[in-house]
Amino acid sequence: MARVTGIGGIFLRARDPEALGAWYARNLGVPYADGFAKMVWSVDTDPEACTVWAPFDEATSHFGPSPQQAMVNFRVDNLDGLLSDLTAAGVEVIPERSEDVTGRFAWIVDCEGNRVELWEPPHRRL
Repeated sequence: MARVTGIGGIFLRARDPEALGAWYARNLGVPYADGFAKMVWSVDTDPEACTVWAPFDEATSHFGPSPQQAMVNFRVDNLDGLLSDLTAAGVEVIPERSEDVTGRFAWIVDCEGNRVELWEPPHRRL
């Protein structure tokens, strides 16, 4: 039987796609060019690297108070450092934090009002 082998893309509606792409490039280092960002996952840096797909209950507060129907979760290498840089750049950083066995989480709001999740996986000894 044919099956899905991974997440091929994440797509967002935007009032100004170029401005939103530039915001993600400037603030999060997403390699945006020519209308999209191609991010190659490498198992060289973390053999347990993965992409998660999960439906949430329609009443969830996880996406914040906005009516958005989807949220992007970016894997980051230094959550505290990135949050400091984003705060200095004037990006809205939500004060809430979460930590569990899967890692540390924080949330920001992009230039179009979308809540974005940042995830630092737990550090593992190799």
